[in-house]
Amino acid sequence: MSPKQQEASLSAEGELSPYERGVGVERVFTFANDSTNHTSPENVIALKFGGSSLSGAEKMLHSAGLVRDAALNSSVCVVVSAMKGVTDRLLTVAQLLAQKETQKARREAENVVALHLATLQELKLDEDDHERVEEDLELLSRDLLHETPVRGCVEMNDELFDRFASFGERFSARLFAAALGRIGVLAVPVASSDFVLTCDNFCDAKPHLQHTRCRGREVLLPLLEAGIVPVVTGFIGATPDGRITTMGRNSSDFSGALIAHVVDAEELVIWTDVDGIYTANPHESAEAKLLHELSYDEAHALAASGAKVLHPNVLPLAAQTEMTVWVRNTFKPYARGTRIGSQLNGGVA
Repeated sequence: MSPKQQEASLSAEGELSPYERGVGVERVFTFANDSTNHTSPENVIALKFGGSSLSGAEKMLHSAGLVRDAALNSSVCVVVSAMKGVTDRLLTVAQLLAQKETQKARREAENVVALHLATLQELKLDEDDHERVEEDLELLSRDLLHETPVRGCVEMNDELFDRFASFGERFSARLFAAALGRIGVLAVPVASSDFVLTCDNFCDAKPHLQHTRCRGREVLLPLLEAGIVPVVTGFIGATPDGRITTMGRNSSDFSGALIAHVVDAEELVIWTDVDGIYTANPHESAEAKLLHELSYDEAHALAASGAKVLHPNVLPLAAQTEMTVWVRNTFKPYARGTRIGSQLNGGVA
């Protein structure tokens, strides 16, 4: 860990930062007792892709190209959301089961499976790679369909809702790793539930940051050291006894910051379908201006005022280690986007 990070770390008994007070993030920022022997490679960046960046084979391959470009100069860790709309569809399956509409639930689950298998087909992988990924997807599909019986009654609860919601990221990570492989980037899918340790508050679980960091470094750093891109599932974790949890809807940005924090990334780039952060919703206001630079405080104030900027828990992690956060448009990679950091150069478009 760098001296800058050591100075920034807080003990569990330390004073709460404004960010922690504002958003209620766990008071577990102690890194000094990190027991792992792994050392982070220099110049690590984390790239988080939202569902709109992964919606179909063409967009996956485009996004994979952004990873390949970044990997020319840095070690790269990727965090992925589910494909656009998939989490809503999975929660619809769960809701239909709760309403005892098992036939409809099963059909919708089968449609979700078909979507991902069709995306695999469209990736046009080599035969051996196709067969390997198809087998992985079919095993995952079997798990989903097992949770969705054709007959009988399923007693739904928050724990089961989380299990259903987790399948989108699990499918997505496998497909995106395959897309990276197709363009020559060594990559493997990684289940965040293997190391993101959370409480058992299903549907809105809170991660234990120190344990997650220690376990995550054991999983991710050997891959980065070997020149392999980990493609990590966003949004999900697991309880100490291994039950799948989710950290709440729209928490994949937080997942990106969490994984970036684990690997000591200098930067987190959140790739999305807008040019950056605006003063207002550009779809609703002609006066909206793109903000090129924001401090952590300014971004926090925007989030606190209800603006759809970032998940508020991104900011504490970024501020603690002085990580730079970028919000950029996947489909306009030439556009600069918005930078959030401790030192500003100034600028409104």
